[in-house]
Amino acid sequence: MAQIGPRTARADHQRLRVGGRDAPPHTSRRGPSLGPNHPNDLSRKRAPMTATVHRDTFEIAGKTVSRLGFGTMRFTGRGIWGEPADRAECIAVMRRAVELGVQFIDTANSYGPYVAEEIIREALYPYADDIVIATKAGLTRNGPDVIDTAEGPKRLGPAAWPPVGRPEYLRQEALMSLRRLGLDQIDLFQLHRIDPKVPLADQVGELKALQDEGKIVAIGLSQVTPEQLAEAHQIAEIVTVQNRFNVIDRSSQAVLDICERDGLGFIPWAPVAQGGLGQAGDVLAEIARAHGCSVEQVAIAWLLRVSPVMLPIPGTSQRKHLEENLAAARVQLSADEVARLSRSGTAGI
Repeated sequence: MAQIGPRTARADHQRLRVGGRDAPPHTSRRGPSLGPNHPNDLSRKRAPMTATVHRDTFEIAGKTVSRLGFGTMRFTGRGIWGEPADRAECIAVMRRAVELGVQFIDTANSYGPYVAEEIIREALYPYADDIVIATKAGLTRNGPDVIDTAEGPKRLGPAAWPPVGRPEYLRQEALMSLRRLGLDQIDLFQLHRIDPKVPLADQVGELKALQDEGKIVAIGLSQVTPEQLAEAHQIAEIVTVQNRFNVIDRSSQAVLDICERDGLGFIPWAPVAQGGLGQAGDVLAEIARAHGCSVEQVAIAWLLRVSPVMLPIPGTSQRKHLEENLAAARVQLSADEVARLSRSGTAGI
């Protein structure tokens, strides 16, 4: 399995600026200075591996971040509901991710709900200047998205995540996320889902108002169509899209193509297909064996190679899996392997 190792020299980075306009200026958000014995002081811990896990970078919200981020959905209990089984381990995972060079952290108010944002603050506050925190609002929760049935566990899917896009709700959740995260300004605020009961102009327009007020720096969307992205662009500058995309599900290819054309960041959720990589057939396992790594690492490496605007955010609640995920950046897939993996997928499942 590919491993993360120390690096003595920093490679040149290919920078991709996301979004066409300069971001609004950041307000100070670091909080008090940390002493050398503070549990969140990473100044002595970051150096050995900071540059080992990423080759390329993005610029988002005026900050340059490495192109392999971290998603915090797993900092919750079963069914993405309530407290995690081991909160201390989640905190350790978050701190270790930053030690290993992660600079882009994705979360949402609905993870828990609220739990993932609280863990980020407990683990990292006061935040380093180079950290970008991206959160979301627009989905609510009515319970865990997994229930036990006579046939075994059953995922409820969208039924457990009702969308709410009323402007007053989005504003309320943005302000609450600021408080939970301990921020004066959110780097990237994403509309988690478009609410079909509310005009898109009202939903994106409220995010634009929050941006104009300096409460958020940049605006992103999640799980949108090309038409919705185009409509949103008429209201505000959209700098990222977060759609489901992985080696077996490329139903959002048309949106990715637009992101590549326009220089938008594409954040693929479910980067390792939520355990469904077996649908890729033998080719994924063959390539993993050839590189001495896991199929999950190959799936992440493929995402990094298949598009220069891709910013994967694999998440976990365990340190051993974190290091395996980040080591995927060192898996050097050939052009032929990338093409074979691309052929193994499907336009949508």
